Amino acid sequence: MSLMPLLAVLIGAIIAVYARVQVDPKVAPYMALACLAGLDTLLGGIRSAAEGQFKKDVFVTGFISNVLFASFLAWLGDQIYINLLFAVALVLGARIFNNLSLIRRHLLTRYQDYVARKRELAAQQTQAVSTTGTGSEVQS
Repeated sequence: MSLMPLLAVLIGAIIAVYARVQVDPKVAPYMALACLAGLDTLLGGIRSAAEGQFKKDVFVTGFISNVLFASFLAWLGDQIYINLLFAVALVLGARIFNNLSLIRRHLLTRYQDYVARKRELAAQQTQAVSTTGTGSEVQS
């Protein structure tokens, strides 16, 4: 699993903190949703990479369409006087936590498999040493 997406998010966050770009208050809710949609897509990409199913074209098109559609829904809600911003944020938040839980489970499973392999290798080495030690005593 590549750490490049996490590195990109970290670099983007650092740039955002130091750039101090002012966002128009009218656009701020849409930008917040766009960030949530982007984070959702990023975590979905990390999850699919961990599962060995990552496809770059699906990630890029998903990123763009998720950001645009989330912002469009919030804008549409403003036009018809229904606050869809909270509904979109709720759905994206649920997806983010779902992706995080799947990534966590995958990493935990990989760690547990690593520990089990390490124990099995140590047991095999111990058994090989004890078998070799017994065989040399018999031949002496």
